[in-house]
Amino acid sequence: MAVQSDVKKIIDGQKMTFLQYSTIMICFLMIMLDGMDVLVIAFSASSISEEWSISSEALGIVFSAALVGMTIGALLIAPQADKMGRKAMILVCTILLGSGIYATSLAQSVNQLMLLRFISGLGIGGMLASASTLASEYAPDKSKDFWVSMVMSGYPVGAVLSGLVASEIIPHYGWRVMFQFAGIVTLLTIPLILFFGAESLEYLVKSKPKNALKRVNRILAKMKAVPLQTLPAVDNSANKTSVARLFAGKFLGPTLFLWLAFFMSFATLYFLISWIPKLTTIAGMPERFGIYSGTVFNLGSFVGILVLGGLAIRLGLRRSIFVFMSAAAVLMITFGNFTGSFVVLVMFGLIGFTMQGGFVGLYPVAARIYPAEFRTTGVGWAIGAGRFGAIIGPIVAGYLIGAGFSMTTNFIIFAIPTIVAGLAALQIKSDEVS
Repeated sequence: MAVQSDVKKIIDGQKMTFLQYSTIMICFLMIMLDGMDVLVIAFSASSISEEWSISSEALGIVFSAALVGMTIGALLIAPQADKMGRKAMILVCTILLGSGIYATSLAQSVNQLMLLRFISGLGIGGMLASASTLASEYAPDKSKDFWVSMVMSGYPVGAVLSGLVASEIIPHYGWRVMFQFAGIVTLLTIPLILFFGAESLEYLVKSKPKNALKRVNRILAKMKAVPLQTLPAVDNSANKTSVARLFAGKFLGPTLFLWLAFFMSFATLYFLISWIPKLTTIAGMPERFGIYSGTVFNLGSFVGILVLGGLAIRLGLRRSIFVFMSAAAVLMITFGNFTGSFVVLVMFGLIGFTMQGGFVGLYPVAARIYPAEFRTTGVGWAIGAGRFGAIIGPIVAGYLIGAGFSMTTNFIIFAIPTIVAGLAALQIKSDEVS
């Protein structure tokens, strides 16, 4: 039998194996823990504020420290996965994240809290790009969009689980135990990553690290595929990872539109995540609606992400994102017609379904656009560009609310970046993206 030199064809040409499923599920688990670790500070904020007698402004700076860490993690740490490997980077980010979260339980001042949230953010920023990239490289082309979307659906699952666990731990044991729990759970995944996760075949073949052929054939044996006699030749000039390559030749247009779509999506998404509970109570609805709204939003998000992944196989990825984003914009514009009644919770769920579903579709787009040599760099920088929207969105909303704009008006205003994100996704022209 002829030697198969293209590992991508091996993955695309045979049924998925246990190794592929286990690697993708490890990626899902890590994104789920990301979701949990991002929101653990939000659920602990009231207890920290009460214990330390600190202001809301000081807590806001703590929240921002994590966002800054996530941005830097996506821009500077994630691209290192193109040099050291995706699995290796996931391990580094897990150690960084788990240690940072656990150490937060030992913080004695706001400055220490800020530093530790920044460190945790670095791990989260690097993890999102590395896990989504690794999942995309072990998924067959025909179902890649579904599997990457499924992996990213772990984020709202982690957010919901974080809320459920926090509601049991914090009232009885305090916020420090909550951070200890989250840190220990994160660090306990290290053996799972080591034993059930696999390094990217595309990375090994194209980057040729030490013992690359031996490592490739060990993975291929687990996939019951024909081993390679030699590694295929690779253009060495393509091995240098550089952000400039994201803007070279055919990548210029897709990169700019991808960044625009991420920026606008992040701005709206973080407006919703940050302000939905507060806006609900400001509008005069019972306080329990504010508590339930975030959970309903995340549950809707989880379902929407899975539906988009399946729909993309039939309708095309870019078109599916546009449909979801357009639907989210319509729901946000008409939101005011439903305020004041329990139907508002249904609306939150639908907005989560469409907004988060469409947004997560951008991850498989990013993973498809760029070749393996600088794929994580491309995904990481797209996420990093979007994070600036995550920082700006809640700030703009804060000024609008302070100026007296109603919840209905805020939703209408933020429908604009939502539809812009959908239109930008439509303009991403690439042979690799349906």
